[in-house]
Amino acid sequence: MPKTPSTNSMDAQVADKEEVALVRRQYLESEQRFRALLESLPKVAVQGYDRDRRVIYWNEGSTRLYGYTAEEALGQLLEDLIIPDFMRNGVIQAHGAWIEAGIAIPAGELELKHKTGELISVFSQHLMLNEHTDSPLLFCVDVDLSDQKRAHRDLEFATRFDRLTHLPNRQTFEVDLDSLLDSCRRQGAGLATIYLDIDHFVEINDALGYDQGDRLLVELTRRLKACQQDTDLVSRVSSDEFVLAFPGIHLDADVRRVVRHLQNVFLKPFVLDGRERQVTACLGVALFPENGESSRELIRNADVAKNRAKLEGRYAVHFFQQKLHDELVRQHDLSARLEEALDNGEFTLHYQPQVSAVSGRIENLEALLRWEPAEGPTISPAEFIPLAERSGLIHRLGDWVIEEACRQQVEWRAKGFHQHRIDINVSGRQLVRPGALKSFEDTLQRHGLAPQDIGIELTESVLIEADETVLEDLRRLYHRGFHIAIDDFGTGYSSLSYLKHFPATALKIDRSFIHDAPTQPKDRAIMEGAIFIGHRLGLEVVAEGVENAEQLSLLRDMHCDLVQGFFFFRPMPAHEIERLLSGFVASPGGLSG
Repeated sequence: MPKTPSTNSMDAQVADKEEVALVRRQYLESEQRFRALLESLPKVAVQGYDRDRRVIYWNEGSTRLYGYTAEEALGQLLEDLIIPDFMRNGVIQAHGAWIEAGIAIPAGELELKHKTGELISVFSQHLMLNEHTDSPLLFCVDVDLSDQKRAHRDLEFATRFDRLTHLPNRQTFEVDLDSLLDSCRRQGAGLATIYLDIDHFVEINDALGYDQGDRLLVELTRRLKACQQDTDLVSRVSSDEFVLAFPGIHLDADVRRVVRHLQNVFLKPFVLDGRERQVTACLGVALFPENGESSRELIRNADVAKNRAKLEGRYAVHFFQQKLHDELVRQHDLSARLEEALDNGEFTLHYQPQVSAVSGRIENLEALLRWEPAEGPTISPAEFIPLAERSGLIHRLGDWVIEEACRQQVEWRAKGFHQHRIDINVSGRQLVRPGALKSFEDTLQRHGLAPQDIGIELTESVLIEADETVLEDLRRLYHRGFHIAIDDFGTGYSSLSYLKHFPATALKIDRSFIHDAPTQPKDRAIMEGAIFIGHRLGLEVVAEGVENAEQLSLLRDMHCDLVQGFFFFRPMPAHEIERLLSGFVASPGGLSG
């Protein structure tokens, strides 16, 4: 007969069933509350993933954030949807470590992938349900940080850059300049810091309005950026002031070149209020390391120099370094004195013989310009020729040289000296003037001289930069029998392929190769190669700067045609050359004159 359960046992079973039902009901209610919570957060992206990382839940916020609809996402792998390739393996490993070892994935900022492939900044929090069962569920709660990131970038930009021009502000410029100075120290390079102040900018704002002033600043910024190199820095530090830094400055010429570039920015008028207006600026220059070791020192000293420049008036430039400032003053003074020197007859021609390397006989003479002021020491051509080129006086000076060389040649011809040609140097700026070579021919014709009486010397860089009109004029001279020498050969572009295009009759090897040729195999090889190529092209070869017997012996062995230098003769005034040609002066080199 079956055993009848006791009342206590029945009561316990009922209680157990009721407890299970309660737990089940609580679980369902909890899940409903959880889902209701997820759905109540439409701006928060929530995704659910199963044990294999396949999507089981995808709310509206996830669609907004990542671009996939719930239908597109469900059943897809987490790593195939929103995980960038570089994070793929790490995410898979982290998910596995949580399931297998209970190592939770920490919350943090991530960049996840949108449907378009664009990366999106989010703050991601992770939650594991059913963690210790066979069906764990991973929920990710992602908050879009795009707005915050954008606001942060905007704030960072506002604190580091100028709103109008988008140039670095003073604080950012100082940091960047200090970093650049560290690089200059390692490389042993110099740097120029230039403070630029627009002249009378307040008047522009007052007369035309702030919008036109802003337009000027934006256009000036565009021009400054256009003339800077990758390593240069430019900053707007106040309403009408900019500071620039130019690394790699070593020589005074480098500084002047940079200053000229900045001045050239203002040559073209600015269009303001529908009209072209000429705008100028004062510049203050400070150099590293002479004028400061830090960005603040250099900026301050450049500012001091700029303030002094403003005292001098519009478009002025002032150098903080007194030596450079004094040099600029001297250059300005020399420029002002050049024209006066021409009027006062302070220029003369000296002549340096070119002699045969074999016999030592004088073959030709090179005319060299000298400036001997009525008061003070002689001024080097290396100093006044560039000034004449920049000022435009080179044309008048060049005309004087041609005229004087022709006059002297006529005088010598009348005294019976018929065998020596005079060669004159012609600069690139002279050839820019239309008809310059035609004028040269006319001068010779007016003096009754022939092509063999006067020759010209041009540097290879001048020939390379010459336009077709100039080259055509040179070809005409060449076919008429004029001597045309390529001067300082080897120091310019030095591309041998150019030689076949030049209408030249001679090469002059630069003294820099002659000087060390006896002891330096590379210089010797270059010199020997130039002589060989020159001869193969049918050109006469002249070696400049011969100063000793060892150099002469080497040139003779290489069959150089002519030599020129202190070993034979220094440049001499016309009356001494006349005595030399008359046979009254012996060659210092020990050869007959």
